[in-house]
Amino acid sequence: MLQITENVSLRQFNTFGVEAKARWFVEINSEEDLFQLFSNERWRTVPRLVLGGGSNILFTRDYEGLVVKIGIKGLKSTIEDNQVFVTAGAGEVWNTFVQYCVERGFAGVENLSLIPGSVGASPVQNIGAYGVEVKDVFYSCRFFDVSTGQIKVFYKDDCRFDYRDSVFKRDLKGKGIITEVTFKLSTAPSLNTSYGAIVQELQRRGIEHPGIKEISEVVSSIRVAKLPDPGTIGNAGSFFKNPVISEEQFGQLQSAFPDIVHFCLPNSTVKLAAGWLIEQCGWKDRKNNDAGTWKNQALVIVNYGNATGSELYALSSQIIADVNQRFGVTLEREVNII
Repeated sequence: MLQITENVSLRQFNTFGVEAKARWFVEINSEEDLFQLFSNERWRTVPRLVLGGGSNILFTRDYEGLVVKIGIKGLKSTIEDNQVFVTAGAGEVWNTFVQYCVERGFAGVENLSLIPGSVGASPVQNIGAYGVEVKDVFYSCRFFDVSTGQIKVFYKDDCRFDYRDSVFKRDLKGKGIITEVTFKLSTAPSLNTSYGAIVQELQRRGIEHPGIKEISEVVSSIRVAKLPDPGTIGNAGSFFKNPVISEEQFGQLQSAFPDIVHFCLPNSTVKLAAGWLIEQCGWKDRKNNDAGTWKNQALVIVNYGNATGSELYALSSQIIADVNQRFGVTLEREVNII
């Protein structure tokens, strides 16, 4: 039987650790729970917020609607020749899924080790790190359509993936809930070590011929060194997207800032490192009361204690303004703001 509770604190359900309350709160552990919940017209019509691991959200106020916490678990795999299809419940912790794959020799997600959050949120955000994005390994997902009460299956082309974007953030935003995701991996690894940090760490460890286990360990080590543990210091990882600009605009910036960190993309655009831009504006390791930026990575906004969501948001606005003033580039928040 579903339990819908009222006036629930969301502090433990967001990695920033900020206080906010949900008018109503329910945890979903199966697709059957969703059918039961939304068979009641009341819950189909009230505002709702779907919450996974709470690692990509900033509450600046209480939520005057229904918070749906996704807790659907389960991991299973099938092997066809060199291809592996791994299906994970939307409520599985992302890194639990990654380690399940790494331990079994299923290649493709090792570069995505230690990213916080849940499996169900991964295609919504098209999460990525170190040269790999979810779209590179995504096969399909099951999507509960709230308006019809039916399950739809979305394949890769249906999802319209883009940089930190998908159809679930646009046309389908608020219209349904992902219940499970299937990934297409391989037992014949094609390792991605194109990022300098991975190469440097492999060399430091004296590893010349890494496997997926070594890549996963190296990526995890890099992330631990750069990013704070949400269990200790409130944060949501990277707060801003890396901005993508035209080659023409980049040429002008590079003339003024020869050391600007960048990555050339195949479509005549250039991706800039948001962390570098922020650091050049003097924002690395700074605090406004308990709201601040991380000492090892300016891209990360942190709650050093009792900062409110509004204070963290205000800090992000200051950073956006300073970067725009100095570089003429407008940063976009990657974290969802409530």
